[in-house]
Amino acid sequence: MNTDDYSSMAQVRASVDALDRQLVALLGERFAHMRAAARIKPDRSAVRDEARKAQVIAQARATAERLGAPADIVAELWEQLVEASIAYEMAEFDRTRG
Repeated sequence: MNTDDYSSMAQVRASVDALDRQLVALLGERFAHMRAAARIKPDRSAVRDEARKAQVIAQARATAERLGAPADIVAELWEQLVEASIAYEMAEFDRTRG
Protein backbone atom coordinates (compact mmCIF):
# COMPACT_ATOMS: atom_id res chain seq x y z
CA MET A 1 0.00 0.00 0.00
CA ASN A 2 1.15 3.51 -0.78
CA THR A 3 1.67 5.43 2.47
CA ASP A 4 -0.11 8.42 0.91
CA ASP A 5 -3.27 6.28 0.97
CA TYR A 6 -3.19 5.79 4.76
CA SER A 7 -6.05 7.44 6.59
CA SER A 8 -5.48 6.16 10.14
CA MET A 9 -2.72 5.56 12.62
CA ALA A 10 -3.89 1.95 12.83
CA GLN A 11 -2.82 1.48 9.21
CA VAL A 12 0.53 3.15 9.83
CA ARG A 13 1.17 1.06 12.95
CA ALA A 14 0.16 -2.22 11.32
CA SER A 15 2.51 -1.54 8.42
CA VAL A 16 5.36 -0.50 10.72
CA ASP A 17 4.85 -3.66 12.80
CA ALA A 18 4.97 -5.79 9.65
CA LEU A 19 8.15 -4.03 8.51
CA ASP A 20 9.72 -4.54 11.93
CA ARG A 21 9.04 -8.28 11.73
CA GLN A 22 10.72 -8.36 8.32
CA LEU A 23 13.69 -6.34 9.57
CA VAL A 24 14.21 -8.64 12.56
CA ALA A 25 14.09 -11.67 10.26
CA LEU A 26 16.66 -10.06 7.97
CA LEU A 27 18.87 -9.19 10.93
CA GLY A 28 18.68 -12.82 11.99
CA GLU A 29 19.94 -13.81 8.55
CA ARG A 30 22.69 -11.20 8.73
CA PHE A 31 23.90 -12.54 12.08
CA ALA A 32 23.84 -16.09 10.68
CA HIS A 33 26.33 -14.82 8.11
CA MET A 34 28.47 -13.44 10.95
CA ARG A 35 28.50 -16.93 12.48
CA ALA A 36 29.70 -18.30 9.14
CA ALA A 37 32.38 -15.60 8.93
CA ALA A 38 33.58 -16.49 12.44
CA ARG A 39 33.88 -20.11 11.33
CA ILE A 40 35.67 -19.29 8.06
CA LYS A 41 38.12 -16.54 9.04
CA PRO A 42 41.57 -17.93 9.81
CA ASP A 43 42.14 -16.03 13.06
CA ARG A 44 40.48 -13.57 15.42
CA SER A 45 42.46 -10.60 14.08
CA ALA A 46 40.65 -11.04 10.74
CA VAL A 47 37.28 -10.32 12.35
CA ARG A 48 37.70 -6.52 12.39
CA ASP A 49 38.21 -5.18 8.87
CA GLU A 50 37.99 -1.39 8.84
CA ALA A 51 38.12 -1.17 5.04
CA ARG A 52 35.17 -3.56 4.74
CA LYS A 53 33.30 -1.69 7.48
CA ALA A 54 33.71 1.60 5.59
CA GLN A 55 32.58 -0.08 2.36
CA VAL A 56 29.42 -1.51 3.96
CA ILE A 57 28.47 1.85 5.49
CA ALA A 58 29.17 3.70 2.24
CA GLN A 59 26.99 1.22 0.33
CA ALA A 60 24.15 1.68 2.82
CA ARG A 61 24.46 5.46 2.55
CA ALA A 62 24.44 5.33 -1.26
CA THR A 63 21.41 3.04 -1.28
CA ALA A 64 19.58 5.35 1.11
CA GLU A 65 20.37 8.36 -1.08
CA ARG A 66 19.17 6.53 -4.19
CA LEU A 67 15.92 5.55 -2.45
CA GLY A 68 15.29 8.96 -0.91
CA ALA A 69 15.79 7.72 2.66
CA PRO A 70 17.64 9.87 5.21
CA ALA A 71 21.24 8.94 4.34
CA ASP A 72 22.84 10.33 7.50
CA ILE A 73 20.47 8.35 9.71
CA VAL A 74 20.97 5.18 7.68
CA ALA A 75 24.76 5.58 7.84
CA GLU A 76 24.57 6.04 11.62
CA LEU A 77 22.38 2.95 11.98
CA TRP A 78 24.77 0.94 9.81
CA GLU A 79 27.71 2.09 11.93
CA GLN A 80 25.94 0.64 14.96
CA LEU A 81 24.90 -2.49 13.06
CA VAL A 82 28.40 -3.20 11.79
CA GLU A 83 29.94 -2.66 15.24
CA ALA A 84 27.34 -4.99 16.78
CA SER A 85 28.07 -7.53 14.02
CA ILE A 86 31.80 -7.36 14.72
CA ALA A 87 31.22 -7.86 18.45
CA TYR A 88 28.91 -10.80 17.72
CA GLU A 89 31.37 -12.35 15.29
CA MET A 90 34.21 -12.01 17.81
CA ALA A 91 32.08 -13.64 20.49
CA GLU A 92 31.22 -16.47 18.09
CA PHE A 93 34.87 -16.87 17.15
CA ASP A 94 35.80 -17.12 20.83
CA ARG A 95 32.90 -19.45 21.61
CA THR A 96 33.65 -21.88 18.81
CA ARG A 97 37.42 -21.58 18.40
CA GLY A 98 38.81 -19.72 21.39
